[in-house]
Amino acid sequence: MNHAPADFDMTRDLAPGFADFYRALHAVFTPRQQALATARIARLRRAHEHGELPDHLPPSQATTGAWRITVPEWCRDQRNQMTGPADDAELVVKMLNSGAPGVMLDLEDSMANAWPNLMRGVANIQAALTGTLTYHDAKRDRTVGITTSQVAIWSRVRGLHLSQAGVIPGEVTSASLFDLALLVHTLEAASLKHPFAVYIPKSESAEEARWWADVFKAIAAAKGWPSDFIRCMALVESHPLAYQMEEFLHELRDHIVGLNLGRWDYMASLIHWNLRDPHWVLPDRNTIPHDVPFFQRLRHLLVDICHRRGALAIGGMTALYPSRTDAELNARALATLEKDKRNEAACFMDGAWTGHPDQNAIAVAQFPEPNQLHARLPDVERYPDLRPAPIGVGSITLGGTRAAVRTVIRYRNGVLHGRGASLLDGYMEDLATDRIYRLMIAQRLLHRDHLAIVDGDGHPMVHDDALVARGFDEALTMLVAELPIGRDPGDEDTLHEAARQSRLMIENGFCDPI
Repeated sequence: MNHAPADFDMTRDLAPGFADFYRALHAVFTPRQQALATARIARLRRAHEHGELPDHLPPSQATTGAWRITVPEWCRDQRNQMTGPADDAELVVKMLNSGAPGVMLDLEDSMANAWPNLMRGVANIQAALTGTLTYHDAKRDRTVGITTSQVAIWSRVRGLHLSQAGVIPGEVTSASLFDLALLVHTLEAASLKHPFAVYIPKSESAEEARWWADVFKAIAAAKGWPSDFIRCMALVESHPLAYQMEEFLHELRDHIVGLNLGRWDYMASLIHWNLRDPHWVLPDRNTIPHDVPFFQRLRHLLVDICHRRGALAIGGMTALYPSRTDAELNARALATLEKDKRNEAACFMDGAWTGHPDQNAIAVAQFPEPNQLHARLPDVERYPDLRPAPIGVGSITLGGTRAAVRTVIRYRNGVLHGRGASLLDGYMEDLATDRIYRLMIAQRLLHRDHLAIVDGDGHPMVHDDALVARGFDEALTMLVAELPIGRDPGDEDTLHEAARQSRLMIENGFCDPI
C-alpha cells in the first residue's frame, strides 16, 4: 500500500483548500470503495472454494433498453493511444509530441506505487494538460516542450481495489478518489482543450461503475463544472467485468466514451479465477497467439456491445518493443505490431494501444478510418463462453517457467528502484505481465500432478517446489553474473530481495499487490 511520508500534513503540504475539498469526498466515497473492494475478495474466494465463477447477468434495462452513448468530436479518432508512466516527464512530452491521436498518462500499472512517483506523476499530468510540461534534453542541451496538437489526453488513476495510507490521520482512503481529487483540484475548465478525461482500470462490476459515476458528478459539482464534464474510458481487464460490459456502460452512460480490452491484465485475471481448474493451465505466455479463443471471443463481444451502444472499442498493448540498436528485434517487433493491430482492426475495433513513438504510424495505418463505430461483426453470440480452456494452444515447458522466474525477479528489482515498467528482453513488462508470470508459476505448482511439462529435450518432469527453487537460484546466479554490464539497476543484494519478494507472492496465496 502506498503510504504518505510520516510527517505529511494535507493542509500544509498540498494546495490551499485541497484538504477541505478532499475530506468531503472521502467521507462519502471511501466507505463505498472499501465495501466494493471487500466484496471483490469474497467473490474470488467463493470461486476458489466453491467454483462460483462469473456469468452473464439476467436481462435488464441496461441490455434491453434503447439508450445510446455519444462520442464527442475531440476523441472520435483514437486509432492509437500511446501509454506510459506519468512520472517520467521526458517520456510524457515525447508521447504527446509523437503524433498519436490519443495519449494515456499512467498513475497505475506502469508506474511504481510509491509516494514520490505519485507526486511527480500528478504534477506532470497537470502540466501536460495545461501545455506547460518540459524536459531537459541533455544530448542537445536544450529544453523541450509540448507542441500544439489535437491529441486527446487521458489520465489513468489507480484502481478501485487500492487504498492510500497516511493522507488522513488514522484512516485509509480510496487511491482512485485521491488521485482524481489531486488531478482536478487546481485545474480550471477554461485551461483545458477538452473535458477532463479519465481511464478507469481494474473494474469488476456494474456496481463499481455506479461508484465512478457518482464520484464524477460529485467532483464536477464541487468544481462548478457541468455534471458530464468528466469523461472516461474503461479497461476490461478482469474476468468478471467481461460478463457485465453492457451494464457497466449503462451505469456510466453520461460519462463514458468507450471500452478497452486490457489483455495482459485480463490474462492474469483469467488465470486467477480459474486457478483451481486443472484444465485451465496457461501455456508459456509468448507461445499464445493474439487471436487465441479466450481473447478473440471477448474482442468480438466487446466490439459488438460498444458499437451497438455507440461507444468506441479499443484494443490492447503489443508488448514486444521496437529497438533502434537491434535491427532483427526491431523488424520482428514492428511485424508483430502490424499483425496484431491488423487483427484488431479486422474485428472492427476503433484503435489500440502502443508504448513507443516508433509504433504510432504502423498502428494508425492498420485502422482504415478514424473509427469504425458504424461497423458490426456478423453473428456475434450474445452470451458466449468467455473462458474456453487453452487446450492445444502454445506449449507448457520448463523454459517457459524459467523465463517467468527470470522476468519476475527483474521486474520486482525494477520496482525496488522506482520503476513501474521495465524493458526486459525486448518486452515492456509492467505489473500486468508480472501478475501473469507469478500466477502462471503458482498454477503449475498447484496442478503438478496433472501437468504435462517437458524440459528442453522433451522429457517429462514434475513442476514441484524444488524445480521452482532451482529456477530462482539459477536465475539469480545468472543475473548477478551479468552485473554491472546488464541493464538491471542495483546490485546483488537488491536482486536477492526482488527474488525473495517474488517467491513470497507466489507462495503466500498467489496475491496480486501493486
